[in-house]
Amino acid sequence: MTDLSTLVQPDRGQAARTIHLIDAKGFDAWLSAQPPRHRAAAAAQKLAPTGYSSAILPGDNPEDWAVVSVVNNVDRLSPWCLAKLAETLPEGTYRVEGREPGKALYGWLTAQYKFDRYKKKDLKAQGPRVLLTGDPVKMEEAVRMAAVTFKLRDRINTGANDMGPADLEAAAADLAQAYGAALTVTKGAEVEKGYGMLWAVGKAAGEGREPRLLEIEWGNPEHPRIAIIGKGVCFDTGGLDIKPAAGMRLMKKDMGGAAHALALAELVMQNRLPVRLHMLVPAVENAINGEAARPGDVMISRKGITVENSNTDAEGRLILGDALTKAAENNPELVFDFATLTGAARVALGADLQALFANDDTLASELLAAAESEYDPMWRMPLYDPYKDLLKSDVADMVNAAEGPFGGAITAALFLKEFVPDKAQWAHLDIFCWNGAPKPGRPKGAEAVSLRATWKVLKDRYGS
Repeated sequence: MTDLSTLVQPDRGQAARTIHLIDAKGFDAWLSAQPPRHRAAAAAQKLAPTGYSSAILPGDNPEDWAVVSVVNNVDRLSPWCLAKLAETLPEGTYRVEGREPGKALYGWLTAQYKFDRYKKKDLKAQGPRVLLTGDPVKMEEAVRMAAVTFKLRDRINTGANDMGPADLEAAAADLAQAYGAALTVTKGAEVEKGYGMLWAVGKAAGEGREPRLLEIEWGNPEHPRIAIIGKGVCFDTGGLDIKPAAGMRLMKKDMGGAAHALALAELVMQNRLPVRLHMLVPAVENAINGEAARPGDVMISRKGITVENSNTDAEGRLILGDALTKAAENNPELVFDFATLTGAARVALGADLQALFANDDTLASELLAAAESEYDPMWRMPLYDPYKDLLKSDVADMVNAAEGPFGGAITAALFLKEFVPDKAQWAHLDIFCWNGAPKPGRPKGAEAVSLRATWKVLKDRYGS
């Protein structure tokens, strides 16, 4: 991975190209105040009063030039306002005129991400673009967040042949070793005996890819206990309710929740947050063979609730239910779970806006405020209890998926709620974590979503 600390550096007055930022609303006034050569350069490069529009401005000497870029609000820079420049400018060192880049440091870094694990090395690749800052604290924060984002993207972008349950286990082991945490891996007969839903989903994957529960524990046991849980379905065929080809194409990303849990856990440990961390990733592959779970099979969850498998493609909530039950056994005060759980959430909110379900209004308000301040959008969805009737089973305590097309994200969240610790504040993030098309700072492919917002909530609650 690129050494991100080389892409943003302390400003010690070293030589650098200047980036001028102007508001869209102040565009005309700025343009009229420019010398003729700047107006001519702006016109030739079609500089316009819209975000991300930019132009190179000639200097007094032949080798001198600067950059002008239009932003929506020059007094409140978003993480993405400089990201397009980080993608398109020539390699070199740059300084924003008259202000600190602040949150834009993160977008400057993430814009220079490339997933090239399976590609030949590009010998003609452009060198780094370096941004200077006089705020070392913001610089270090941006580097740490971008570093975990790069890892998260890499894990989701990696093909399922190289990112199976054992590979998630290896990632958890590396993380635990790096921060002196304890790793527990439960698999084989212990999963079959103690985690009936996790076993049912993953038992058809075969030797080497068998289901397992990954747990990391870190921190002082006297500190407040929090649980971070991520759905780790490394590939989802849909099981015997098999997905069509188009629906299966991106199912390598169905472990996106696990990637987010690993990333958030690393931020907690890296920043030595005074909490007792319990990270859980139920890691499986929802495969098909003669051992695959069948529609109509009844599973006994770790909590003892019996669940009729009404849809083998509604597997994520099953493995999360067993993980939530395990987390509850240690009485956490706060639980976050991340999961690429339902297409219904995407139908309701699209790809960019993540669905938030929470059993506590205070926690929901904190998350929504953090989502706003961090430009990490989410929208609260209702835990509408009357829809629990849609999860009734004729033969078991409940089904895993309601019949019919309505309220699918809500019924999935209500299913999970049955396994949530009684006294814990809980937030369920139904995420997409994929860019279907590139945007500044966010290339096509895997994406970190809701990570910055959830980290802000943890930092604000427990940080010193």
